Amino acid sequence: MTVTLIILAVAAVFFAVGKVRSDIVALCALVLLIVSGVLTPQEALSGFSSPVVIMMAGLFIVGGAVLQTGLAKMIGGRIMRLAGQSELMIFLLVVLVTAFIGAFVSNTGTVALMLPIVVSMAALSKTDASRLLMPLAFASSMGGMLTLIGTPPNLVIQDTLTNAGYEPLSFFAFSPIGLVCIAVGIVVLLPLSKWLLPKKGNAGNERRRRGKSLADLVEEYRLNENLHRLKVGAESKVKGKTIAELDVYNRYRLTILEVRREKSRGRGILVDITQAAAGPDMQLDEGDIIYLTGEGQQVGEFAADYTLTSGKDDASLDFFDIGMAEIVLMLQCKYVGRLLKDTGFRRKYNVNIMGVRRDGKYITDNLPEVKMHAGDVLLVQGSWENIARLGNDEDHWVVLGQPLEEASRVTLDYKAPLAAAIMLAMVAMMVFDFIPVAPVTAVLIASILMILSGCFRSVEAAYKTINWESIVLIAAMMPMSIALEKTGTSAMISHGLAGGLGEMGPLALLAGIYFTTSLLTMFISNTATAVLMAPIAIASSTELQLSPYPFLLAVTVAASMCFASPFSTPPNALVMKAGQYTFMDYVKVGLPLQIIMGIVMIAILPLLFPM
Repeated sequence: MTVTLIILAVAAVFFAVGKVRSDIVALCALVLLIVSGVLTPQEALSGFSSPVVIMMAGLFIVGGAVLQTGLAKMIGGRIMRLAGQSELMIFLLVVLVTAFIGAFVSNTGTVALMLPIVVSMAALSKTDASRLLMPLAFASSMGGMLTLIGTPPNLVIQDTLTNAGYEPLSFFAFSPIGLVCIAVGIVVLLPLSKWLLPKKGNAGNERRRRGKSLADLVEEYRLNENLHRLKVGAESKVKGKTIAELDVYNRYRLTILEVRREKSRGRGILVDITQAAAGPDMQLDEGDIIYLTGEGQQVGEFAADYTLTSGKDDASLDFFDIGMAEIVLMLQCKYVGRLLKDTGFRRKYNVNIMGVRRDGKYITDNLPEVKMHAGDVLLVQGSWENIARLGNDEDHWVVLGQPLEEASRVTLDYKAPLAAAIMLAMVAMMVFDFIPVAPVTAVLIASILMILSGCFRSVEAAYKTINWESIVLIAAMMPMSIALEKTGTSAMISHGLAGGLGEMGPLALLAGIYFTTSLLTMFISNTATAVLMAPIAIASSTELQLSPYPFLLAVTVAASMCFASPFSTPPNALVMKAGQYTFMDYVKVGLPLQIIMGIVMIAILPLLFPM
């Protein structure tokens, strides 16, 4: 027992100081428990096979797909229209929407679903995400108190009541408690998150770090002004012809930028879009959509001559498979002093030159006749891989920015309906009992479908969305509960505090049970704490001839309302990396909320459920 408490105390100190990464601290504590003989290797490593940990990893992938497909930005934009630019309204909507979802979905699943949406909302409103993500995690736990299925401790006390012969609680019997929790959370978190959570950077800083975005380049070079879209129909004369055979620049002074092929199945949910830069040997086929730049009159003549139908008027560039970047020509570049049409740039490097920036001026017309100068900045377009490959030829030019990193930020908008369908199916499997699928299985199915259906660019992109620091932190801390139970530490604390306070009256006993549970939940999972404390609560109340309901509800509320550390609950760990929080950030904001919530609950529970 002494060894366990010492290891726990030392780990808590390192967590608080923050000089060592939290996952490394947790792993060191785990190793010490093995070396000291408190835990066997099997017990110590049990956290890494826990369904909760596996579910967290899967939910990171689902959340990454929601971001990658632009679904998060879409939903966030709709919520933003309700909130406007009011930071207060944004905060309230985040808390209320999260709490509502948390009433029917596990708090871990709720945070994983809302995390990318809140990050997108913060970016759209230029609000610091760190001011919203911790309230998001806490709101998911508060929402779990609204219904019987909202959080596992609720089911634990329901089982304890029925086994003891008492009337079970109804599905919405918890709702008044949950509403009070949400109200207290809003009142306390609103000032605390603003005063105590430091800003972790803003969109402007991010932009300065990574340079110009694709939207910046499109606007800067005014690429959408003369952009047109033509579709190859069944009767079109371009079918079977290559780009080189059309010779559109010499004949019409037009430049073909890309050819897009779209396939839609399943009423628009399953959509595949393939983009290809317009290489000279590319052959056109029926259904192809040609994107080109030039004067509208010349585009009309080209369309008439080859029986092409006009696309939509709001043609705009997308960057699913192809992208753009700027390169700066060096003094020793072999193309300096030559006309662009004589460089063979497209043929050699499979990229198009879309514009030239020289002395603060932008050249986008008649580009083939432009002579290259040292120091010119060329805007190139092509596949992301081909653009990245330009960086290998640094003797002639320098590629500005990181093309492959920019590619990872491009949203696959056409996959958003599919991502939404997968996400809703996952939620349905987690909510409805008549679907015989365990929550962890539902999450694994959803994460695999997100990858196989193309909601990510690659499997590697999916793996990169997993926050391994949070996964290791939770997996390494979970066996701590085994150590505390195995050594009798948790039983000694719970029996000692609850038993000693029983003589001081019902309210003192209620407070003792609540804060004992609250203390244990900081080191043991909330479900394990509820299992441990529920029999003590019902035995103590029965001994004093009191109703067990307020005491058991004190157990479930205290087990769920644990905010003072990042490893108290999986939602707290999920937002830690995204919000750039330290251990002390949770103490500064979560501990006051946890204490205030306890005081309010001790006063409210006897009123809602008389003793």
